[in-house]
Amino acid sequence: MVLRQRDFRLLFCGQAVSLFGDRMVNVALAFAVLELGHSASEVGLVFACRTLPLVLCLLAGGVVADRASRRGVMVTADLVRLVSQGALAALLIGGGAEVWSIALLAAVTGGATGFFTPASTGLLPEVVAPDDLQPANGLRATAAAVGEIGGPITAGLLVASAGAGWALAIDAATFALSAAFLARLHVPARPPRARTTFLADLVAGWGEFRARRWVWTVVGSVAVTNMLWGAWTALGPVVADRELGGAVAWGTVLAVMGAGSLAGGLVAVRIRPRRPLVVFTLGGMTFAIPLALLAAGAHTGLLAAGAFAAGVALMLGNAVWEATLQRHIPADALSRVSAYDWFGSLAFYPLGLAVWAPVADATGVGPALWGACILQVAVMLGLLAVPEVRRLGLRPA
Repeated sequence: MVLRQRDFRLLFCGQAVSLFGDRMVNVALAFAVLELGHSASEVGLVFACRTLPLVLCLLAGGVVADRASRRGVMVTADLVRLVSQGALAALLIGGGAEVWSIALLAAVTGGATGFFTPASTGLLPEVVAPDDLQPANGLRATAAAVGEIGGPITAGLLVASAGAGWALAIDAATFALSAAFLARLHVPARPPRARTTFLADLVAGWGEFRARRWVWTVVGSVAVTNMLWGAWTALGPVVADRELGGAVAWGTVLAVMGAGSLAGGLVAVRIRPRRPLVVFTLGGMTFAIPLALLAAGAHTGLLAAGAFAAGVALMLGNAVWEATLQRHIPADALSRVSAYDWFGSLAFYPLGLAVWAPVADATGVGPALWGACILQVAVMLGLLAVPEVRRLGLRPA
């Protein structure tokens, strides 16, 4: 069992508490702005200020993590986030927060996360053996799913009882715990590497990324499907309000999807698929199910069942994909390739959130959702047609 290994146990505990805190932030930040008497437009501005630096820092974070100690990058990022979230919590609790200060500190936190994420992907193979990568990623996916379920609930209770500042103070404390766990890791020394410029390393990482067709086709497909999933996020609440009875029904569907994510993480701990990208692609097709059910006006129970299936596919697919990258990409380029992966996957999601409401206005909500469903299946079938995707094995040839 991979959890018996001391260093992975430390890494897992640190990331589990940090992921739980991260899932509190969406609720806490939104209500921090609303508590100051501002509107939804200011909430959107704060979230944009948090997301944009995250995406912009990913590529730089990948280069730094491949050049320096990945553990050191992660500890530094955690300490930066401890300071930024702690300062924001103090301002809110003390009554001195303004929208501009919330946006600024959220941007600092997002930028630090952009450095932390590719370093995290690259660190795991330094801590566990190749045969343990799949269960290790499955356990991380399980922790993320627990955070998805418990984080927003905890944040909501704290916001209602004590205020948004205290929820953000808890999030800041999770970064301190994460840094403490990471600092105790025993990571093997990496071999010395030739002195190169930052730009040369960035270009070399791009070369590693595009040299493998299975990497860039998967990332490109995920970028498109994330944009398509924006239809679920943007139009789902509309359907729930008109046809399912409102926010309680939609909250139930999302909670069941979170339970599916937990189940998917547990499955990922157990399996080692011989053709990992085939499993990943078939899971991607599963996302068409809740889109189709939403378009067809299915009742809440059936829609929740489809969302559960999508939750399973999400966490299982994420764990399989991370383990595949970690096995097949050279260790000295892994964080840079991971950074291009994250950048490509996240960059188009905001566009998906923005376009589906105008599409629904022009065509109707049902046709827009059917269109997203059909395109989801088409993109995954196109990915499955790539020979390298079908043939890639569990281990490098």
